[in-house]
Amino acid sequence: MKVRVRWILLIVVILGLLAGVARIVSNRSQQKNELDKSSQISQIIDLFSNDTLILKNQTLTIDLPVSGTLRAVNTAIVKARVAGEVIQLRVREGDRVNKGDVLAQIDPREFQQKLVQAEQQADSARSQIDIAKRQFDNNKALVDQGFISKTALDTSSATLAGAQATFNAAQAAADVARKSLEDTFLKAPISGQVSARLVQPGERAAIDSRIIELVDVSQMEVEVALSPSDASQVRVGQTGQLSIEGYEKPVQAKVQRINPSLQAGSRSVLVYLQITQTSGLRQGLFVQGQIATGQLQSLALPLNAIRTDKPQPYVQIVEKGKVAHKNVVMLQRGQLSQDINAEPWVIVQGLSDQSIVIKGELGSLREGLDVIIKTVK
Repeated sequence: MKVRVRWILLIVVILGLLAGVARIVSNRSQQKNELDKSSQISQIIDLFSNDTLILKNQTLTIDLPVSGTLRAVNTAIVKARVAGEVIQLRVREGDRVNKGDVLAQIDPREFQQKLVQAEQQADSARSQIDIAKRQFDNNKALVDQGFISKTALDTSSATLAGAQATFNAAQAAADVARKSLEDTFLKAPISGQVSARLVQPGERAAIDSRIIELVDVSQMEVEVALSPSDASQVRVGQTGQLSIEGYEKPVQAKVQRINPSLQAGSRSVLVYLQITQTSGLRQGLFVQGQIATGQLQSLALPLNAIRTDKPQPYVQIVEKGKVAHKNVVMLQRGQLSQDINAEPWVIVQGLSDQSIVIKGELGSLREGLDVIIKTVK
């Protein structure tokens, strides 16, 4: 009897254990189903229509990046044409001057005395001409009357010619002295502003000493150095936009000239861009921007839509309702407009026309996610 009760208790315990195991298995199966459902839900992402774009042919303006320094087209350095003490300097940096204005003066006293000396020598030579002319006229009359030989007439003719030559030389020396006196007044060769005053009153200036620098800021240009390959794309008349140091708004520029020779050492080609807006600009400012060298029409995307967090560049597209990653080859870069701040675009290969591309602002999405695109109202 005791054995039978023992077996019954054992069977009850085993049945209880089996029931507990069955409940655990059932609970785990239910939890797995719930996880599978939540995982399936989490693999679906909602996108709005403005989060994507349709890949199609775009007309891109191909730009060549450039940089350089702003400078005035017309500049001048006023130098001393005669040596002497600078007794007047009538301008300072920033002053505006007109062409022909007297900017400075060198002590003229020495040159005034030299002019007086040269003029007196010319007067003396003129009097010798008068004497020689009278002698010649007298000898000619005597030769005509037969009182003297023709040799005496030839001698007086030579004396007259020598006196005339001496007078001409003295007159030329007086002109040189007069020019030297005029050169003591230093005048502005162009209209513009004083950018540098290189001497002070009282200093002695040698011939060709730099006295004043002038800049005409009404016409400005940018000198940019390009490699020969880049310069081959540039033509006179092409336009572009430049951003100038310290100025918020970009300015328009035009290719005005191209140097026909390479620069020694750097082997670069100098290209000169004319600035159309010069108000408020100063010489020496740093400039950067781009020149529009042509247009291309091809499949293109915004540059920020290309992702580079893998060994090869790729884009995220919506294909058959799921996120897919497609490798692409990036070609020429350009812009849809001439705005210097416009978003750069790039011509791509590796995608078919009308592909739905996810914009770069959304970041990286896991490949295989289900996508629902909602229309923005």
